[in-house]
Amino acid sequence: MVQSGKLTALGVASLALLAEGPMHPYEMYQVLMARHEDRLVKVRPGTLYHAVRRLEEAGLVEAVGTDREGNRPERTTYRISAAGHEALDVRLREMLAKPVNEYPVFPHAIAEAHHLPAEAVIELLGQRVDALQAGLDFLLHAERVVTAKGLDRKYWIDVMYQQQMLRTEISWIHGLLRELRSGELPWDDPQATPSELSNKPKESLGKRS
Repeated sequence: MVQSGKLTALGVASLALLAEGPMHPYEMYQVLMARHEDRLVKVRPGTLYHAVRRLEEAGLVEAVGTDREGNRPERTTYRISAAGHEALDVRLREMLAKPVNEYPVFPHAIAEAHHLPAEAVIELLGQRVDALQAGLDFLLHAERVVTAKGLDRKYWIDVMYQQQMLRTEISWIHGLLRELRSGELPWDDPQATPSELSNKPKESLGKRS
């Protein structure tokens, strides 16, 4: 059985959709893509079908009927169960309250960026800013669309959160680029490496008074 703490991001998204009403998996996929939920969770038809089957095996969703269109395979419609509502509630509370290190790639990249020359780092970070700005522009457009439709803000606070995260990263990178271009942050000059510092005897690093 899938426990609430074991629910994947796609499992949570699936339960949340079915909490809105019964659907078959392909309809769920279409709704997720129409809402651009692939910004938040990796979703493909095959993985979504698998996620729904796992939820059914765990008793968190249940089949309510099948239908067929033309020569297409039968489609099973699912609804969320009482146990599914409870699992979704518990998991959402955990996700909101407990920070989790998701090991994003960018912090790792900048931790090792000193292996590249300054000119390359400047160029690559400039490319990243362009990509981040494109993402921010998309989210700003999405905000205008949902605002025009009169959709309550509580349904798209993730968009506002992502906007702020992108603004913060763009601003931070601009600051780093200014330091690199001005030379305020020395880069290509030979300096002691972290391993050299950590391998030195403690007494050579200075005695505490």
